[in-house]
This record gives sequence, C-alpha cells and structure tokens, in this order.
Amino acid sequence: MINISSEQIYQLEKQYRISLINSLVGYKSLNLLGTASNEGITNLCIISSAFHLGANPPLLGIVIRPEREQNSTLTNIKSTGHYTLNNVLPEWYMQAHQTSAYYPSDVSEFDTCGFQKLYTNHFKAPFVKQSTIRIGLELREIIDLEINGTTILIGEIVHILANDDMIAADGTVDHVKAKTMSVAGLDAYFLPQAVGRLAYAKPGIEPHELNKSY
Repeated sequence: MINISSEQIYQLEKQYRISLINSLVGYKSLNLLGTASNEGITNLCIISSAFHLGANPPLLGIVIRPEREQNSTLTNIKSTGHYTLNNVLPEWYMQAHQTSAYYPSDVSEFDTCGFQKLYTNHFKAPFVKQSTIRIGLELREIIDLEINGTTILIGEIVHILANDDMIAADGTVDHVKAKTMSVAGLDAYFLPQAVGRLAYAKPGIEPHELNKSY
C-alpha cells in the first residue's frame, strides 16, 4: 500500500505533485467559463472547479486562481457581474483543453480555439454555441482565500439554455444524453456512464432504484 506523508508530499517533484493532488479526488465537473470585458472582448477558459451551493436561491460556486497579467477572467467577472458555464462535448474537448493556454488579454479564445458565441436577453457574457447545457450566472459574492491566494466566486443562476430533451420530466439533467465530459487531474478527459438512480434515502428503508429515465 502506498502511504505518502505530509512531509513527503512537499518533497515530491513539482509536476508529479501537481498531477497527484489534482487527480486525487477523481472525476470532476468540466466547463468552459465564458466572460466578456466592458469593451466587448470575450474570454473563454476551461475549469474543473464548479460546485453546487443551493437551489433556493440557485447558486453555484467556482474557484479561480490568482489574477495574472494575461488572465482576464476574474477582471471581466468583477467588472460586468456576468459569466457563463458551458459543458464540454467529446468532439470539442481538444479545443476546450487549448483554452487553458496563456493567450494575451486582447485575444479571444472563442475565436482562436474555434468556439462560436451565443448571446441571450442582453446578458453580457457569451455562451458557447457548441455546448448542450449552458448556464448564465450573476455574481453574488467574492471570497478571497488567504491560504493560497485563490478566489471563490458565488453566482446565482439566471439563465439555463439547454438543447431539447436534455432535461427529464422530474427536472434532472441527462448528462449522458448531453454528452457532458468530466476530467480527472489536469488533462485526462472522460465521458460519464449511467449506473442507476436511487430513491430518496430514509432511515429504515433499504436503498432501491427508481425507474430508469436514462
């Protein structure tokens, strides 16, 4: 059995440590984060840090790395208050991966990496047309973390743009049908496979499957 102590973690070779810690928790959500500056310059980057915070109000959080000179994402969100999360499909995952490259602030990853912009209802941030599940968010809270210099952004969902038949009758998003990809670590991409859906857990009642909708 491998047993790596805290002291040994800090002694690991840098790239090995980054790969290990990033992939340790397994599969993570994968999204393209779309923003635009007040001047209309768009930005697109791949992220794997989105997480659910609540349904009333409908809130999602994301973790953003410290601001860099050539990274406009956080600047755009702070200035406009709008941003989008868009799922990644298998036919586009290489182009999505490319958005993680350090492009200058005046270069749009939409254009450079081949993604089409989609706008709705005067919402300032662009959605990704090639995606099948698209979420528009308005910034509600910013939490700066002293421990490592990252920032947590909390946004309220104000737009949901989904292709036909992507949302089941009970409100569940069918990510298998949507072809939503996930990621483990920084560069290993996967397609989900449905195993089953279980009824709401209650004490004294054995777990049992719901009728499969996908």
